[in-house]
Amino acid sequence: MPKSKVNSSDDSFSSTPTATGADHRTPVKLNSTGTPRWYIVLMLSLMVIGLAWLVVNYIAGPEIPFMAELNAWNYLIGFSLLIIGLLMTMGWK
Repeated sequence: MPKSKVNSSDDSFSSTPTATGADHRTPVKLNSTGTPRWYIVLMLSLMVIGLAWLVVNYIAGPEIPFMAELNAWNYLIGFSLLIIGLLMTMGWK
């Protein structure tokens, strides 16, 4: 079986002629500062507002005039706010 030419010094496919088999690249951190405070506040606020919208709709929805007019759209509004907040958690670092 032929020997591997991976570690040979006469490798013509090497991008750097002085490479000695060890790769000397350093890793790069993409986001070393973390998530901004406003992002976390917005994310949590959307989840709490969405939950509060659903709870208020369930408890006192028919007695609040603008919520009574929205009928089933209240569920879409509440769950949309909740889901947007939950999707934002994927960007939290």
